[in-house]
Amino acid sequence: MASSGLSSMIIILFICTISLVSCKDNLVTTQAALYVFGDSLFEAGNNNYFDSLPSFRSNYWPYGKTTFKFPTGRVSDGRTMVDFIAENAWLPLTPPNLQPGYSNSQLTYGLNFATTAAGVLAATFPGVSRDLGTQLNSFKNVTEVLRSELGNAEARRVISKAVYLFHIGANDYQYPFFANTSTFSITTKEKFVDYVIGNTTNVIEELYKFGARKFGFLSLGPFGCTPSMSITDPTKLGSCFEPVSELINLHNQEFPKVLRRLERELSGFKYSLHDFHTSLLQRINSPSRYGFKQGKTACCGSGPLRGVNTCGFRFGPSQGYELCENVEDHVFFDPAHLTEKAHGQIAELIWSGPPSVTAPYNLKTLFGL
Repeated sequence: MASSGLSSMIIILFICTISLVSCKDNLVTTQAALYVFGDSLFEAGNNNYFDSLPSFRSNYWPYGKTTFKFPTGRVSDGRTMVDFIAENAWLPLTPPNLQPGYSNSQLTYGLNFATTAAGVLAATFPGVSRDLGTQLNSFKNVTEVLRSELGNAEARRVISKAVYLFHIGANDYQYPFFANTSTFSITTKEKFVDYVIGNTTNVIEELYKFGARKFGFLSLGPFGCTPSMSITDPTKLGSCFEPVSELINLHNQEFPKVLRRLERELSGFKYSLHDFHTSLLQRINSPSRYGFKQGKTACCGSGPLRGVNTCGFRFGPSQGYELCENVEDHVFFDPAHLTEKAHGQIAELIWSGPPSVTAPYNLKTLFGL
């Protein structure tokens, strides 16, 4: 697609989403919908619409500064990989499901259930996020609306043709280290990982029972190596926080086994798994190979590596922050979240990457099935 055509498409998609007008004349109405589940990596603004703490929202400057020119609730300077994927699939940008006022016709194109700080487990950041089970219940409500609006047969078609995209679990492995919780005192690391994966699997199987057949997953990113985690131990400044990295690595070893089992046991179950851990770690460790100058220092924040998340006066004006001159030089926008540029690069690998990084299908193929 030419750059001018892409710009026009982005404008159309943005108007469709923000204005909530009918875009059926501008989009392929037979395209598969995109339903999104997850955490702040996929956040599109849900945290703006429930009683979450202000520090868990991103509805203030400089978030959104790059593309939208104002904060949308996305935890980035601009678009996220979900937005790029929607654009590639010729879909409207998926609105937050808690956003009031979207039309029921929008549901046939997709919806975003992800919230900042969300985990698989309800005990992860309780009260400030919507865990995966709660996101599932929200989707169940959507299916009821689809059946009411479209009839059972057409609703089944929409649900079965749709793609269900996930990134969740990282917060479950980070939260116990920074909260007063007994999670690790009652189990081994291996059992804890099995517990998180088991609860994730239950949600996947529930979606399958509702008719979902096509699933997209990201392995958990190297979140022990973000600027915020890299300053946890002041004696190892800039190094990954190994306790979190160890749990994430265990998860990434075991989760693909579950997906292969589901593929064997569930008729019609198809999935895409992108190696997000490797994709992001490569950019952290070798930023210049991917057009960045800084892989370990955030654009927005304070302290060493700008790893203290005061971006946008998150904790009030008394907590100052620094903002880089050129956001495109950075992999990370704030101490734990990516820049639009990094989101775009990884989205391309999810969408059309080869089997060495996204398998057994990439999302482009999965949308076409």
